[in-house]
Amino acid sequence: MDHPSASRLAVPEEDVIEAKAFIDLFMIAPQTLVDHAAFRCMQLGAGCAISLPSAPAIGLNRILGIAELDDLDTAYAWMSKKAGRRFLQVNPNAAPQQTRDWIRKKGLLPEGNGWAKLRRAAPITPLTHTGDIGTRQVNVAEAKIFGSMMCAGFNFPANLMPLWSAIVGKEGWTCFFAELKGKAIATGAMYASNGWAWLGGGATIPEFRNRGAQKALITARLNEGATQGVKSFVVETAQPTANDPNISHANLIATGFEQIYTRMNYRFSDVS
Repeated sequence: MDHPSASRLAVPEEDVIEAKAFIDLFMIAPQTLVDHAAFRCMQLGAGCAISLPSAPAIGLNRILGIAELDDLDTAYAWMSKKAGRRFLQVNPNAAPQQTRDWIRKKGLLPEGNGWAKLRRAAPITPLTHTGDIGTRQVNVAEAKIFGSMMCAGFNFPANLMPLWSAIVGKEGWTCFFAELKGKAIATGAMYASNGWAWLGGGATIPEFRNRGAQKALITARLNEGATQGVKSFVVETAQPTANDPNISHANLIATGFEQIYTRMNYRFSDVS
């Protein structure tokens, strides 16, 4: 893993904590998975470029939190040699003109509606959640169950189960199950560092969706983060539109998050 000099342009703290989470995910991934799945990560300033070609998710095949053009050039050259669908994530409304020009010159094209970035402050008093869904932290002995549930929820290949299993019990990470009548039906994860926390890993078994599991998991992580000294929580989800609503976005707004910007996903062309 490479560590070039820090970027000089400011990167939003909301992106910094997200990049930290994915850098840490790479650092703690089992070496066998890194080798067999060609999992790679390069840190650049406050951001990173990350590549896991067998993962269908944009989050594991993207450039994130990089602002300086020299660093973007480095990340682009690195990512161009990787397999799979690859993306650059940038908030075009905050990017300087030179960055937007650079994106055009590289032939990177926006795909989809982008990602909504949301943030909220830590609750002053513990939040409550009503309903039949309970939550609890995942035990290290349950790491494989957690990993397999996340793979199933995100439609990841089963061989990536060790990636998500590896975060259970690791420093900075807190993992949760949502349960219904004692059965684990959904997952959620939190990565905390320096007063910030990133929320991810929200996956629900299909037959138990739309029952409030993710709202319960959001509440549980907000409460736990507050006890750990977290001041600000951030999360991202697909940007909803009138014709394409997003229940995850609605759940976050309902639990006190506010959208602060939208990042576009600029896809690499097939020709490097």
